[in-house]
Amino acid sequence: MAQQDLSEILQAWPHEPGRFLVRIVEGPEARPVLQVRIDLGILQMEMAGRPDGITIRGFESCLHAVQKDLATYQEAHGSSRGFVISPEDARLLREEAAQYFHRYVALFHLGRFEDVVRDTRRNLECIDFCQSFGSTDQDRFGLDPFRPQVITMRTRAEAELAVGNEQGNMAVQLINHGLEELEEILPAEHFEQSNEVILLRGMRDLLVPKLPSSQRAELEDRLQRALDAENYELAAILRDELRQMS
Repeated sequence: MAQQDLSEILQAWPHEPGRFLVRIVEGPEARPVLQVRIDLGILQMEMAGRPDGITIRGFESCLHAVQKDLATYQEAHGSSRGFVISPEDARLLREEAAQYFHRYVALFHLGRFEDVVRDTRRNLECIDFCQSFGSTDQDRFGLDPFRPQVITMRTRAEAELAVGNEQGNMAVQLINHGLEELEEILPAEHFEQSNEVILLRGMRDLLVPKLPSSQRAELEDRLQRALDAENYELAAILRDELRQMS
């Protein structure tokens, strides 16, 4: 294959420091592909399946391949006990997750929120699979530090979809659910200062106007009286209302 200089392609779409440049262009056979301009070139990704467009052992992705391995193992042994991912597959899963990360960040900038939800849910599934079946600590927990970021991106995309459908209350509920997920996995001493928590709360604040301090104080007083009276059903309702309005 003849070598090709990419200078003309790069000059036609120059890098702009400080700006995230992303576009969808038409590839061979009118196939849309996603492109991100970086300082040293262009990242090109497929819109679905593995971003690099390759298959793993005939499957759409390495995650699909190891999930099939698990299903085969369960059929043979009656359970998943004893099943582990090979070190090579664990490495491929980590590399694959990075590809999906690059794609869903780019898709978010284009407002392709359904695709972002698809890819973030997929990466969370990958993180869970590795944690369940990795053979070493590195293989089990290598992706776990990225879980808060993936949850946050999924939550933002889900909320944006709800807002686009004029479902503001649903968007707030989705954000609150995302915050609850983060609270379960982040150390208590780091929760309030977490960038992910600050970002989601900021998004929620744009959707929900602040209660006047007098109204908030009244709700808090009603909550305390409900707790004192052991009316836990009312207390749960009031607590949820305070959480949504905070």
